[in-house]
Amino acid sequence: MTESQELSMDLPVIDLDVFLHNPRDSVEVQAECVKAANALITYGALVLHDSRVSEDDNTTFLDLLEDYFAQPEEDLKKDERPELSYQIGVTLENTEKPKCAVDEPCLNVIERLAPSERPLDIKGHEPDPKCRFFWRMVEAPPYETQFPGLNADNITPDAPHIKERWGPVMNQWGTSMKNAVEGLTQMAAVGLGLPADTFKDAGRYGPHLLAPTASDLQKYGKVNTILAGFHTDLNFLTIHGRSRYPGLHIWARNTGKKIPVKIPQGNYLLVQAGKQLEHITGGLIKAGFHEVVVNESTVKVINDRKEKFPNRPLVRISSTFFWHLSSDYDLVPIPELKEKAKEVRAAQFNLGKDEGEEVEYPALKVGEQVSNELRHIALMAK
Repeated sequence: MTESQELSMDLPVIDLDVFLHNPRDSVEVQAECVKAANALITYGALVLHDSRVSEDDNTTFLDLLEDYFAQPEEDLKKDERPELSYQIGVTLENTEKPKCAVDEPCLNVIERLAPSERPLDIKGHEPDPKCRFFWRMVEAPPYETQFPGLNADNITPDAPHIKERWGPVMNQWGTSMKNAVEGLTQMAAVGLGLPADTFKDAGRYGPHLLAPTASDLQKYGKVNTILAGFHTDLNFLTIHGRSRYPGLHIWARNTGKKIPVKIPQGNYLLVQAGKQLEHITGGLIKAGFHEVVVNESTVKVINDRKEKFPNRPLVRISSTFFWHLSSDYDLVPIPELKEKAKEVRAAQFNLGKDEGEEVEYPALKVGEQVSNELRHIALMAK
């Protein structure tokens, strides 16, 4: 690709239905898998179509989480577990710090962006004014994990108007997103020249998390408020349903451009690469940077919802699921992908695209990698 051939700002749309309903060795499936792998290499993100996904389930989920986060803080605090590094239950606002605020390689990424394409300034940014809830969606391993704190039991809120709905709604929507993202792990593996179940098997016992975030737009509804500062995700793949409020920006790896995310209505989900996928591919696929901010479009939707739904909480819920590799899995770059990563890096450099210093990906357990990242964002004691 020459410098004059600018990449599209529209993320590639990958059709999981093609993979699910056709023979694995068919031309259509192989082509769609290569398209998926190339989308992750080129953009670090893609839009996934899965006809099994119901927009109604997402709507029910968003309603439930709005009700939950509209509760008084003293009720929410009952579901907080700082002793487990907030890896289950609720994390209240102004707890999680954006890693990039203090991380030199990340600040260098921002420095290499054109000024007009940079995120909102996070250097003086305090912890994010967002809340989060972690609900685990896991298959218990047939062995004793070395990382029990990352694999704790779920917490169900006590409030009567929430308790009965909680488990069924969380599990219904969480299962939809988990099934979709696991299908994509298979497609990406095939597209990278690996056996289809390479990543799926590595994440079979992962501490997967349905992980909605919540931002109080009554308090934090002004334009240019940072709700989640510029960062990457520490897990393998992150999958999102549609939020009611815009404000998510992503930086596709090979564009240097800030892209406002728009997920089509219906059976579509946004998927982003995380740090575990970057590590296992030796940097061939890079974890995608993103931020959530209040912009003019957010304010428009705030005003629309005030008018149409005056009795509903003004809370921005992100419909987010973190898919992880198993905590006890040995995280080591796959040799053939590590070699390809070097080729891609050299090709980028020849096009005048500096990706900064080469990153080392040492062998370690996934649970160690997660713990290291949690310390960076102030969720785990150092």
